[in-house]
Amino acid sequence: MKIKEIETISKRLSLLIVILREENRMKEKEEQRLIQLKAIEEEIHNSGVEYICGIDEAGRGPLAGPVVIAAAIMPRNSMIEGVNDSKKVSEKKREELYEIITKEAISYGVGIIDQKEIDRINILNATKEGLTMAVKELNPRPDLIIVDALTKIDTDGIPYQSIIKGDAKCYSISAASIIAKVTRDRIMREWDKVYPQYGFEKHKGYGTAAHISAIKENGLCPLHRLSFVKNIINK
Repeated sequence: MKIKEIETISKRLSLLIVILREENRMKEKEEQRLIQLKAIEEEIHNSGVEYICGIDEAGRGPLAGPVVIAAAIMPRNSMIEGVNDSKKVSEKKREELYEIITKEAISYGVGIIDQKEIDRINILNATKEGLTMAVKELNPRPDLIIVDALTKIDTDGIPYQSIIKGDAKCYSISAASIIAKVTRDRIMREWDKVYPQYGFEKHKGYGTAAHISAIKENGLCPLHRLSFVKNIINK
């Protein structure tokens, strides 16, 4: 073997070692992040609680479409790389994580409240109604529910703790946030096929400049929340 060939192989091996070291460093960093994300739940488990259910929602703020609430009971030893507050995860990665989370979950449930019900009872009550629906889908029944920020909720008699910014602090709430977000995004992509003039596939019903412009140009469609868009159409 020629000296140049040996030098080339040596450089490639050195580069491979650097890459592997960086991958290991990133993996260790992610493991530490997940351990920290699970700290609150681990403390609860240590107190004797077996099944912890995390709950979060997607779609409280948009001008159109449903609000979706997801509940998830994850195994105590679950450590899915990338699980985080859904707002911090790309759409493509959320789709990948959704498949892993729903497969690994002990149980999960989803509550979907459409725009008409949101207009009828307001978004806060609609979110609470969807939460109750999601909880009732769970089997086994959780011993404790941890939920992002909501209080005064009907959990079908199950004790709950409200945690501010829980989707960024608790693993199971993060998992639920991804289930809720992906479920809602898929719904809005389907509605985009019915009402393509509004661009729901891109903005998912949120009040972007493009969405507001489309409303002013095309008027409202049945998917719009009248209680949310009245200020826009009255301008």
